[in-house]
Amino acid sequence: MSASVLDMSMSLDGYIADPHDFLGGDDGERLHKWADPEDESGPSSGPAAQFQEEWNAAGAVLAGRRTAELMDHWGGDHGGLPIFVPSHCPPGPAARWGYPLVTYVTDGIESAMAQAKAAAGDRDVQVRGAYTAQRALEAGVLDEVQIHQIPVLLGEGRRLFDVLPSQIELEIIRVIDTPEATHIRYRVRR
Repeated sequence: MSASVLDMSMSLDGYIADPHDFLGGDDGERLHKWADPEDESGPSSGPAAQFQEEWNAAGAVLAGRRTAELMDHWGGDHGGLPIFVPSHCPPGPAARWGYPLVTYVTDGIESAMAQAKAAAGDRDVQVRGAYTAQRALEAGVLDEVQIHQIPVLLGEGRRLFDVLPSQIELEIIRVIDTPEATHIRYRVRR
């Protein structure tokens, strides 16, 4: 059965980006360093390879409009996956005419998730974007949360869980500790 999974790297103080939408550090990529090891001698191994396999096994992406536009809709597909974008406004020209795998859904987060899950079949739906994750939690359509907690304090920026409707209980289903990050996967309790 398909699961919707928010998968985000986050600083210890809860930020997913700095105030300018960079991921921290001098090169703007501090929060993603764990996924791209400095050793260029070969393909990733260990936890980084495991997460890459999970990402590659997904069947669709549900991304917030802001995230999708910042990423230029990943060039029209997310590694070949269809992208569903919940939005109250019509898409810009690139998404409308140049990206056939990008679908803007204007009738709510529930509909966007249903369409993403239908497209994914029995594979997972990757969820991207803090606002969209918050709305998916609020609507009860987010199944799991995977956080790659990075040992850095950014001090300011964009928080992952800024506004939630109420307390949401999570169940820890996996913890992988590495020198670069602690990877925690949770199931949303209903």
